[in-house]
Parts: sequence; C-alpha cells; structure tokens
Amino acid sequence: MSNMPELADLKAALPLDAREIDAAAARISDVIEATPLQFSARLSAATGAKVYLKREDLQVVRSFKLRGAYNLIVQLTDEERASGVVCASAGNHAQGVAFACRTMGISGRIYVPTNTPRQKRDRIRAHGGTFVELIATGETYDAAAAAAAADARRTGAVMVPPFDDPRTAAGQGTIAAEILDQLGEQPGTVIVPVGGGGLIAGIATYLHERSPSTAIVGVEPSGAASMTAALVAGAPVTLPEIDPFVDGTAVRRIGDLPFEVMSALGADVVSHGSLPLVAEPRSGAGAGTFAMIHADEGAVCTALLELYQNEGIIAEPSGALSVAALELVKVRPDSTVVCLISGGNNDVSRYGEILERSLVHLGLKHYFLVDFPQEPGALRRFLGEVLGPDDDITLFEYVKRNNREIGAALVGIELGSAAGLPALLERMADSGMNVEQLEPGSPAYRYLT
Repeated sequence: MSNMPELADLKAALPLDAREIDAAAARISDVIEATPLQFSARLSAATGAKVYLKREDLQVVRSFKLRGAYNLIVQLTDEERASGVVCASAGNHAQGVAFACRTMGISGRIYVPTNTPRQKRDRIRAHGGTFVELIATGETYDAAAAAAAADARRTGAVMVPPFDDPRTAAGQGTIAAEILDQLGEQPGTVIVPVGGGGLIAGIATYLHERSPSTAIVGVEPSGAASMTAALVAGAPVTLPEIDPFVDGTAVRRIGDLPFEVMSALGADVVSHGSLPLVAEPRSGAGAGTFAMIHADEGAVCTALLELYQNEGIIAEPSGALSVAALELVKVRPDSTVVCLISGGNNDVSRYGEILERSLVHLGLKHYFLVDFPQEPGALRRFLGEVLGPDDDITLFEYVKRNNREIGAALVGIELGSAAGLPALLERMADSGMNVEQLEPGSPAYRYLT
C-alpha cells in the first residue's frame, strides 16, 4: 500500500497537527459528549476481529459535526461574533452550528438543500431556537454552499465551513483522541465515513502522529465519491452528478484542505476490482494501509437496517457507511477495528426507500416488464407456474392497455432467497410470455421504480 512520508516531513506539509487537535479537545470539552466506544459481538463474530462502534450518533446533536462547528465558533473574536455566522450543510453540520449559536448567543443563517430530511430541519430549529434562520435552497449541498458564500460576501457574516477549515477538521479529529483514550491501545484499523473530508483529515492527522501502526480506511458512497475522484485526478474535481441518497456525505467536490491532508499522507484509491482491501498495519516508516474505498448505497441501507434490528442503533445512511465497508475490508483476526457511526439523524419516512434499496442490493427484489396475453387465466398461470413457493409479488401495474391481445405490466417480485433467481428466470422463459428484466441503474428501472 502507500509509502507515507516521515513524520518530520509531514509537520511542515500538513495544515494541522495532533497538538491542535488536543487543544481543540480541551476547548470543546465542556460541550461535547465523550461518546461510547461500543463492542459489537455480531460484527466481531462476522469478521473474526474485535469490532467497536464509535457512537457519534449519541452526540448531543446526533452527529460528530458539533465538534468542528463549536471549535471554530468558540474561537471567533468579539467583532466576528457580532457580525454573526453563516453556513451551508446537508443537515448535521447545521445542527452543530445551531447549537453553538444558541449556546454562545450568536446569530446565524443556515442554508440546507431542499431535499434535507424534515427530521434534520426540525432538529436545526430546535437546537438554534431564535438565534438561527433556516433557508432551504438548491438540490445539493454544493448549491446551498454557493448561496451561503454569497450571503457571507453580502452581509459580512463569518462562514463556518463544514469541512474545509483547519479549525473544523481539528474539532472533528478529536474523535481520534477519544478512541485512543477509550481503547488504551492503538487500534488495528479505523474505518471513517468521508463526505467533504474534514472528519478523515482530522482523524488521519492525529492517528498518523499518535497511533502510527493503525490502518486507516476512508469510505464514500459510490454515488458521491468525490475524494476518490480527487485522488485519481491529483486535485479536487467537481463531480458532474451525484446520488444524494446518502445525504450526509453527498458532496460534489471534496474540500481543498482534506485533499491536501490525504495527499500528504499518501492515501491510495482501491478500485472495486481490487477488493476486498487487506488492511495492513503501518510500520515506523509509514508503510501500510491508508486507503479510500466506496460502498454501494444498497449495501449502506443493509448495514443501516442491520444496525437497527440487531443493536438497536438508529443510524442515518452516512452513519452506516463504515459498517457497510466491513464487507469490503479484510482485517486481521483478533485485531481491533473501530467503525465510526458518524450520525443518527434519520427521517422515519425514508425507511421505505431504505428497505427497497437493501432488498435490491441483497438480490431479493427484482422488477420485470411482462407481456400478459389478454385471455382468461393468464395471471393465474403466472402465479402458479412462474412464481416460486416463497416468492411474493410486491408490485403489479399495467403500463399499457391499448393492445387487445397483450397487456404489458410492471411486476415487482420479492424472492424468498436470492439463490432462487436463476430458477425464476428459467420458469419465465418456459412460460411463453415475453419477459424483460429491468436492471438496477438502467433508465427504465429508474423511471418505473
């Protein structure tokens, strides 16, 4: 894997260091909860390692974002505080800013994308009270960020970046200091969700200096892998489009500061063709694993549902990224692995889509266009001869009825087992009906489902 630079060379190259993160930890200690490091028997049994969950979903604002926001705002001068603050956020950073504004009596304006879940909007208002104004604009974080930047230029308010500022990254890096203190040893692997990159910038900086043998793995959603794109290109790039589903990490362009840190530390990009990633410890010279991978949104949904059903953890999609990555990372047996649960601000109304994406990822949910002969018993034959005994039709909708001989229908089928798909397709072929399977990601699939 990467040959990381010597520590002495990095002190001059990096925009922050472990001493700044320790100072941030002291600065925010009266406000921040030292969140639990929870042992997971289920994930430990599945991997053969000792897996711990760092529960930032239990932070006072239900995410790690308060750490960075508070560390920045508490350092503002009296003149800057009087000017007020402004920020853009997918929701979690906004809650941190809102909490800090109310706690310190500072006025703030917060810009969020229009698709920000209602639960997050309600929590922003609850944390900020009369001190903050919430403004929804644009469909992505980047659109909200542009509006916030224009506001700051127009009004003179202080921008509070969610990731692209050393004060924000230092505050977020305090999680690494807590992990080392709670474990009492250097972990073998730490898996970190990556959106704008401030979190991994702070954590990687601290661990490289204070826990040099720890393998560090950053994980992005496949539909918004902006850090991966930047590392491949050699500079931050703007993705032409992203999947906003994993909203907390759906960022078109990685921050300049996080990219600078990741590049200086020698992070590798691991393609899906090279997975599973073997997480190797780093030696004194810095050789070892510091890598970026990305997880499919469906895998994230599966991890989220399993956290809820087994551990009773209400994670948001971004919060489940690190657990989803466990399927992609091969860790040493009996080593210590820490998965960061970055947030738990999930809207209950999203669970229908979460379940749907999980079933598709697991190979249990499939969609077909079926041309049914317009004759008595056609549907009954389909149910009796094509469908397996443990299969269910979850959707049936005629999509075209202007043909007197054939009726085309969209049929959603949930299998009893993913292994039953080949037999189902064979029975469909033998039925004499014209059947087209809709592949996930295709234009027809996105349109019809």
